[in-house]
Amino acid sequence: MRANSLLKIFFPMLILCGCRMDAPIPAVENFELARYMGKWFEYARMPNWFEKDMTDVSVEYSIMPDGRVKVVNSGYRNGKLKSITGVAEYTGKDGSGELKVSFFRPFYSPYRIIKLSADYRYSVVVSGKNYLWILSREKTLTPEDRQEITGFLQKNGFDTGKLIIRESTVTGR
Repeated sequence: MRANSLLKIFFPMLILCGCRMDAPIPAVENFELARYMGKWFEYARMPNWFEKDMTDVSVEYSIMPDGRVKVVNSGYRNGKLKSITGVAEYTGKDGSGELKVSFFRPFYSPYRIIKLSADYRYSVVVSGKNYLWILSREKTLTPEDRQEITGFLQKNGFDTGKLIIRESTVTGR
């Protein structure tokens, strides 16, 4: 097969995966999977097609008997609850915040935790440089946390002006 034909096949796949050729921001170290389990609220995200018009987005992680992680993403679109369940697993050494996640097996995407507060109250997750989420144990972040995260993201080349901040359209959420 000619190189030109291979490029035509694989280039669109790279774009669909959200992969970028830049050097990735390293995952956090000393990551404790058990402490990461539980419910997280999406405080902010970079725009993406699969969460378009979604509000009140949250994710819940739980360890399954085989050691993989069950991932349940939920949110509201047009007042209706939508959810999707996937699985995550380590891609590297234990203790690194480097995982892969799949909602449509056998296809996996990178899940790299690039910033995590010492007490696991917030995290910043990327999948390539095109997808980014700021997750929090609470529905909001303190001004100090927001400033710290924003500074970190800007230092690492993210346009924080594009972030979609958590929106709630459901009473009591």
